[in-house]
Amino acid sequence: MEGIMAVTKTPPHALAVKAKMQHRTRFAKPPQRGVTLIELLIGIAIGLLVVAVAMGALMMSRGVSGTVSDASGIQQQAAYAMRVIGMQMRQAGSLYLNPAPIAGAVATDPLSAVAFETDATVSGGISFSQDNTIKGDTVTGSLTSTYRRYKDAVFAALTPQSLARNCLGGPADDGPSTDEAIENIFQLNGTQLECTGNGVTQPIVQNVAQFQAIYLEQALAAKGSTIKPVKADAVTNWRAVQGVQVCLVLYGNERIDMPVNSTYVDCDGTTVVDMSNKDSKDMNGNKIGAAREKRMHMVFRSTFQLRSQGLI
Repeated sequence: MEGIMAVTKTPPHALAVKAKMQHRTRFAKPPQRGVTLIELLIGIAIGLLVVAVAMGALMMSRGVSGTVSDASGIQQQAAYAMRVIGMQMRQAGSLYLNPAPIAGAVATDPLSAVAFETDATVSGGISFSQDNTIKGDTVTGSLTSTYRRYKDAVFAALTPQSLARNCLGGPADDGPSTDEAIENIFQLNGTQLECTGNGVTQPIVQNVAQFQAIYLEQALAAKGSTIKPVKADAVTNWRAVQGVQVCLVLYGNERIDMPVNSTYVDCDGTTVVDMSNKDSKDMNGNKIGAAREKRMHMVFRSTFQLRSQGLI
């Protein structure tokens, strides 16, 4: 019939097949594509480059950290050694003040006259004479200080106590005598600075390259007095020694990749030592050797005045 459009109907089973195909097409996974060999090599190369940079930064950081730690350790050892030596040098020559110098007298006035007791003769201990306040030995390089040990009144103590101690913290209060000499002998033994105190020896600092003591002797002249620094064998009067200059050269444990001709000036103030060369010689003419080669070296100097050695 004219004016009537024909409508073609799709069979039901065809619609179901078409819907299934559309569903599969919509949710189907895209085809997977792997990397090529060139891309893999580029990725590996970039990864190795990153690892190399990180390892270099780590090694550099470790080297800097080790050097700083080494320097800190050397400074701590030097500070400890100078503190121990300084405590004993400042006590050298100290005298016992007797507020009752007259037999049987008891001093009640704190401003009363006192007597200086310089010597102590004891049995079973070490006798002390003021002439032996300070001694030195150029051959062994040893430095010796002594002072009298005595008991004195101590706050909150019922009986007088002896507070004097040597470089090793002795001698004990229950020793053979409490009125004896406090002895301190500092000497370099190999690479260890040792202290001998009242018969006991113990190292106090390691990695010591040099230990030197210079004595400040006061000399009288027509126009006054002068202080001259001399070595032990040049001292003419040990009672005239007013102070001691101590020099220490310490080296570290960390091996450093230092440039050639890395030098320091030894304790004598003139000898230049090359830390980067094991054949370089110190002020005593000895080679530094492989144990000290390319190790950090630091020089420390301190001057200590003897406590009771007043200017003459």
